Amino acid sequence: MTARVVLGVSGASGAATGLAVSRRLAALGAGIDLVLSPAARRTLAQEVGPEAEAEITALATRAHPIEDIGAEIASGSAPVAGMIVAPCSMRSLAAIAHGLDDNLLTRAASVQLKERRRLVLLAREAPLTLAHLRNMTAVTEMGAIVMPPVPAFYLRPDSLDAAVDQIADRAVDLLGIAAPVAQAWRGEVSGG
Repeated sequence: MTARVVLGVSGASGAATGLAVSRRLAALGAGIDLVLSPAARRTLAQEVGPEAEAEITALATRAHPIEDIGAEIASGSAPVAGMIVAPCSMRSLAAIAHGLDDNLLTRAASVQLKERRRLVLLAREAPLTLAHLRNMTAVTEMGAIVMPPVPAFYLRPDSLDAAVDQIADRAVDLLGIAAPVAQAWRGEVSGG
């Protein structure tokens, strides 16, 4: 197994990114500790389909109820390499930014910060309010990486799935648990 990673999926739009991240982590042989918010379950079904929750859960090594604040991943002694929250709602971002460890997703994120481990937040909202921006600044100052799930248009993806997969690959690359898997920009090709 390459590494053990916590994957939080909150209720923001963009649930496909959480599923794509879980697929990439599983393909790398990583152990996945999954935490789904109730809103994430709804968004997965609405945006991806009724089978999405079963698929993401099947890819996980362990699935933890969000209210299980006593789960192993709520402690810094749990041997994990880092955490990705994909997508990360503005509610979850605010709770992480202000240390409100009121559920397992936000507690596990706080653990990554206090242990100085990688925490990648695929913050999903548009447009952004000043509160959103301040919360992004706060988590960045604490060591998190805020990575809005913006498509890499310069790669000219041929489908929405290709764009989502590239976002997921970049998020996993940011954890640094394996060789990079995301498609890289190769520079412009100059004509003759």
